[in-house]
Amino acid sequence: MLTGLLGGSFNPAHGGHRRITLFAIDALGLDEAWWLVSPGNPLKPQAGMAPLKARLLSARRQARGARIVPTAIEQRLGTRYTVDTLAKLVRRYPKRRFVWLMGSDNLAQLHRWKDWRQIARTMPIAVIARPGYDAGAMTSPAMAWLRRYRVPVASIRKRGQWSAPALVLLRFDPDHRSATAIRRAHAGWAEALLGEDRDAAVRDRLTFRTIRPEEVA
Repeated sequence: MLTGLLGGSFNPAHGGHRRITLFAIDALGLDEAWWLVSPGNPLKPQAGMAPLKARLLSARRQARGARIVPTAIEQRLGTRYTVDTLAKLVRRYPKRRFVWLMGSDNLAQLHRWKDWRQIARTMPIAVIARPGYDAGAMTSPAMAWLRRYRVPVASIRKRGQWSAPALVLLRFDPDHRSATAIRRAHAGWAEALLGEDRDAAVRDRLTFRTIRPEEVA
C-alpha cells in the first residue's frame, strides 16, 4: 500500500484540501491518503483553534466518497512533532510505504520544523504548488538541501525505485480557498458542526479499524 500523508490543523477542512489530495493521489499513483488532523501545531497559535473533534468531523465530511482517511491518530500516539509521528507510523505499519504531502507554503518554513532533515530521510516528500509561496519555497534553506534529492514523479509511481530522501515537485492549478477565509466568514462553524454532540469523546476510525494482515510484519 502506497499511502500519502497530509498533516495540518484542518481548522476547518475544506474543498481545497480535498482537491489537492485527490490531485496528489492521481499524480503519484497512491492507493489512498491519510489526513493527519493535528491535536496542536507547535508553529501555529492556539487562539482561534477549534476543538479537535470539530476539525476531525469537518475533515470526515470533506473526505466522503474519496480514498481519503481523516485521522487524529497523533493524539493516540502522543506525538506533537511531525518527525516523531512519522517515525511511529513507519514502525506501526511496516508493510506500507508512505509519502509526505505538503504545500509549498510549508516547504518555505520546513527548516523551522524539528529535525526536518530526519523527516526527509524517513519518507519521500511531495510538494504541491500553492499561490504566492513558490518563490519562497524554492529559495528556502530546506530546498537548498533537498534539491539534490529531487526525483521525477514517475519514480514514485513505479514504486520500489526510490528511497528517502526524495523530493517530488507537483504543479497544480491554483486553489485560493483557505481555512482562514472560512473562519472569518463563519466564526461559529465549529459550534454549528458539533451541535449537541460537543461533549462526546473523539473516536478515530483509523485507530479503531481492523489492521489488514498485509500491513504488519
